[in-house]
Amino acid sequence: MKKRFVSEFLGTAFLLAIVVGSGIMGERLSQGNEAITLLVNSMATGAGLFAMIQCLGHVSGAHFNPVVSLVDFFWGRLDKVGLSIYWLAQFLGATLGVWSAHYMFYLPVLQISNKYRSGSHLWFSEFVATFGLICTIALSRKKNPEFAPFAIAAFITSAYWFTSSTSFANPAVTFARMLTDTFCGIAPSGVAPFVISQVLGALLASIVLKKVR
Repeated sequence: MKKRFVSEFLGTAFLLAIVVGSGIMGERLSQGNEAITLLVNSMATGAGLFAMIQCLGHVSGAHFNPVVSLVDFFWGRLDKVGLSIYWLAQFLGATLGVWSAHYMFYLPVLQISNKYRSGSHLWFSEFVATFGLICTIALSRKKNPEFAPFAIAAFITSAYWFTSSTSFANPAVTFARMLTDTFCGIAPSGVAPFVISQVLGALLASIVLKKVR
């Protein structure tokens, strides 16, 4: 379990460093063009996620996401202790990743976002994105497991663009992005509705997948 903790911690830390760092870099280089910033952000996230899953999938399953771990718990692949360890690693890793990105770009390490993200359209987007992510993970690993890292990364990259929320789809990511007042941030008031939507999307996916997986 120690190896799994380290895998989830490092994988989630790198994921957030990639998400936040590429957002900062994209914003600095795009001269105010948000479309280019989002393109840079989504491409870097997809590429980094592919690398992390490919490298760490055999160690911990490369969840990097509390709702992915929750679904594995419901399916009997994780016990309560394992779920708690995964969650701890993911939230700690996500926080470290954000702080690392700030330091790399010479920004104040400790921040709180002021970026307002709220509304039923965003919450529904998070529901859809998380439902799709769980389905992609479960079905790609069953049918063609060697292509699962690519399928998961490709889905997340596309979900940046087809959802109005830009697809957080991850409670640890959502919490950590509250800690950055940059392009990728989310104000504290928006965190709880996003997380609730993500959990509901994952639960529905779990129910649907029980019938088809």
